[in-house]
Amino acid sequence: MSDIIFETDRLFLRKWTDMDVSPFAEMNQDERVMEYFPRTLSYDETLGFYNRIIAEFAAFGFGLYAVELKNRGKFIGYVGFHKFDFDAWFSPGVEIGWRLAYDYWNKGYATEAAKGCLAFARERKMIGEVYSFTASCNHRSERVMQKIGLEPAGFFLHPSLPDGHHLKEHVLYHMDL
Repeated sequence: MSDIIFETDRLFLRKWTDMDVSPFAEMNQDERVMEYFPRTLSYDETLGFYNRIIAEFAAFGFGLYAVELKNRGKFIGYVGFHKFDFDAWFSPGVEIGWRLAYDYWNKGYATEAAKGCLAFARERKMIGEVYSFTASCNHRSERVMQKIGLEPAGFFLHPSLPDGHHLKEHVLYHMDL
């Protein structure tokens, strides 16, 4: 398949297609998947997010890769890189992030794909360093950060969330590539 950018033992990380939008929207409407985000996303919001992902690939040559199971040819979410520039002491930068459909949690897919992304970026000298961050209460994502070798870099208050919001405090991890 020509849309494959790279692969891991069980996964293809590939370009996005229009066929991914519907399962992506379902994933973004699942309250379990979006537990550590301010809210779920509507179909139109997901479509806007999809278009931003496509634009980021066009602008930078990397982004959030669509993740597909090799043995089933099924879109299960994304893992990859995103340029951020919000108001924080470590910004601007590139983050590695992931979001998988709930049925694919606890199978090691996020860790496997994220390790593949880091190796891919390192081999191609795409970026010099990477960050990852999540709400302090999101221990599952923080565990992925640890498993892929990122180092704790502190805490910060996410500027996009209002003071007092239960998700405002974030953990920050970092790695030089």
